[in-house]
Amino acid sequence: MTLPGRRERTPAAAPPERPALAGGSALRFVLLIGVVSMFSDMTHEGARGITGPFLGSLGASGLIVALVAGGGELLGYALRFVFGYAADRTGKYWPITAVGYTVQMVVVPLLALAGNWPVAALLIVAERSGRAVRNPARDAMLAHATAELGRGWVFGVREALDAAGAMVGPLIVAGVLSLHGTYRGGFAVLAVPAVLTLLALASAWRQYPHPADLDVGEDIPDRRGAPRAFWILLAGMGLIAAAYADYPLIAYHFGKDHVVANAWIPVLYAGAMAAEALAALVLGRLFDRCGLWTVAGTTLLTACFPPLVFLGGAGLAVVGVVVWGLGMAAQESVVKAAVTGMVGAGRRASAFGLFDTGFGVCWFVGSVALGALYDTSVTALVVFSAVLQLAAIPVVLTVRRAS
Repeated sequence: MTLPGRRERTPAAAPPERPALAGGSALRFVLLIGVVSMFSDMTHEGARGITGPFLGSLGASGLIVALVAGGGELLGYALRFVFGYAADRTGKYWPITAVGYTVQMVVVPLLALAGNWPVAALLIVAERSGRAVRNPARDAMLAHATAELGRGWVFGVREALDAAGAMVGPLIVAGVLSLHGTYRGGFAVLAVPAVLTLLALASAWRQYPHPADLDVGEDIPDRRGAPRAFWILLAGMGLIAAAYADYPLIAYHFGKDHVVANAWIPVLYAGAMAAEALAALVLGRLFDRCGLWTVAGTTLLTACFPPLVFLGGAGLAVVGVVVWGLGMAAQESVVKAAVTGMVGAGRRASAFGLFDTGFGVCWFVGSVALGALYDTSVTALVVFSAVLQLAAIPVVLTVRRAS
């Protein structure tokens, strides 16, 4: 399978080239996109921290929770190839990004009005779909800053701000619950960061209408087709995706088995996001120095989270959720940096979308398996998750030889 891109045309008169912008301007652009991500994650991750128990309160089973979470992730990843391809073909990176963010920010507060679990499930899936629309185009724009600042650092900074918002959002919801509020009240409060997301996005678009101007050089050929290393990396990350329990299932377990009080479930998620924020910066720097050894080392550690989360008490669950957050940092920052270095600028949105689609299919299959295992044998779930993660390590390291 090849990565589609825009057809080459020979214009009658080439437009004048815009001069590349300075490194300080590149950093400002990265920070602006990071602020957009911060408010966005404050909104949808604040909701994500309680969607599991919220669905349970509406009568959904563990398998239903896993199917909704996994199905939403599947659609949220599968559509990325479509919109990544559209972004590369049309060059409309900003408009496509704006549509995706708008969908997300509208549907989250609407969860407060959901009267049954099918309606809530539909809104949850719609939120994931909005994420699918905006991510490839946004990341392709962000990649223009990597030549000056470093691939790992650029995606690490954005992910750190992203995770900071994902930490604050659940704390806002936890505050609502601690004041004897309801899950619906938590969703309603998230309308505030939703509005801030769209305002920050408009500001970034106005200040940087042409992010390609940030490129100070392009040393990656814009060839057709993905290199062999791309597919090997996707295979390794697919194993990790299938093994990784989504937080709604973890939250469902905490609520069902009374591992922690309901008000503490979003707080634990906030702790995971704090760990992700710090880890994203560290892993980004490590990737620029050590490459994919960073992913292998992180995966060795995250293989420990399943027994901690699903078999331990409250104390071990806290440790397990923090370790779970470290893995999320690698998946959302280091891997994107690796893909950026494999394809040319004109095909990056398609490459991000294609990679995420494969990753999402594996995530969905794994989510269904993990949900079914949870309803039959939690121990089997733990073994399944840990073994698949360990199996991914040699596959990821093979990418280094293929490169």
